[in-house]
Amino acid sequence: MSQFKTIDNFDLSGKRVLVRVDFNVPVVDGKISDNSRIVRVIPTLKDLKAKGAKIILMAHFGRPKGKAVPEMTLLPVVAGLSEALGGEKISFAPDCIGSEAAAKVEALGEGEILLLENLRFHAGEEANDPAFAAELAKLGDLYINDAFSAAHRAHASTEALARLLPAAAGRLMQMELEHLEQALGHPKRPVAALVGGAKVSTKLDLLGNLVGKVDVLVIGGGMANTFLNAQGIAVGRSLCEHEMADTARTILEEAEKRGCKVILPSDVVVATGLSAGVATSVVAATAVPENQMILDAGPASAQEIAAELKNCKTLVWNGPLGCFETKPFDQATNQVAQAAAALTKSGHLLTVAGGGDTVSALIHAGVEQDFSYISTAGGAFLEWLEGKTLPGVQVLQDVA
Repeated sequence: MSQFKTIDNFDLSGKRVLVRVDFNVPVVDGKISDNSRIVRVIPTLKDLKAKGAKIILMAHFGRPKGKAVPEMTLLPVVAGLSEALGGEKISFAPDCIGSEAAAKVEALGEGEILLLENLRFHAGEEANDPAFAAELAKLGDLYINDAFSAAHRAHASTEALARLLPAAAGRLMQMELEHLEQALGHPKRPVAALVGGAKVSTKLDLLGNLVGKVDVLVIGGGMANTFLNAQGIAVGRSLCEHEMADTARTILEEAEKRGCKVILPSDVVVATGLSAGVATSVVAATAVPENQMILDAGPASAQEIAAELKNCKTLVWNGPLGCFETKPFDQATNQVAQAAAALTKSGHLLTVAGGGDTVSALIHAGVEQDFSYISTAGGAFLEWLEGKTLPGVQVLQDVA
């Protein structure tokens, strides 16, 4: 990965710094129900304050489709951000461009923070409109992108704006890119990837990219059923994309050509339906009853995966091994996650995880503090795993 500039490359004293953040947080009855995205940007804000910057925050909220929708205002974020900063005063501009926003910026002192209204209230944001980006650029002297989670979109605040002002990565963006580089850019080998989830069809690009980059590929969740079926193994009433059999076989053949070891469940937990308290049994993956469905990898499979991780130096994790939201179908995910966490704490394994249900699954397993890095970037993390170019990252490299 090419180098990019960071906060450390600039003298920010007295400078107006436009910072793209991700404050697309869940709001219930006007109050934030989960402030984790706000908390993750605090290191950047503290560093900018210490350097005497005038901090102007830009973010989106929801999908207002280019119109001002009162229910999608960023105003509730002001209180949440203030609280995360220990009660500090946060100013708010009722628009992200124009004379009112300019006046609010003009009133900022060094180290003070202004939050602009929802970028997506203007159609030019999602259209990556140069004219809209130019209006944003009038408000700042420098641009910082600290929203990796929005970096897979070529929007005005993530792509065009970075070409109009001196640009750099914020601390969260920097940390994300450095860990991703360690995980798949120039990793310590052997490298393992654990990919779970419901459907092969949604992760074709991901699997296709990984078989050429990792040494071990663990496939779990409903996806594993499709791969078992492709090998002629009956999976009963399990979730299975029968029409993807040829594709699954192609992926397995490519993995063999590339020297990538694929691990599928050798035993599975089955039941007649997905519900708490349902009767379950553990059977060989080749002996699933016709009237039952696979809902988790079995204990032998979990032990096999955990043992394989002991031989690895790097692990990339995306997706659970079973229906972890419903007990007891969380056991394999919990067991493997805890084994990976223990190897991480001992310094044996670098663990990078993210995307979809992954964060929830690792929190459920009680290991969210023990992995090397857990990305909350969702779609951006997945597109990076797929080997795609992320416009918000590429532009930082282009202008570095």
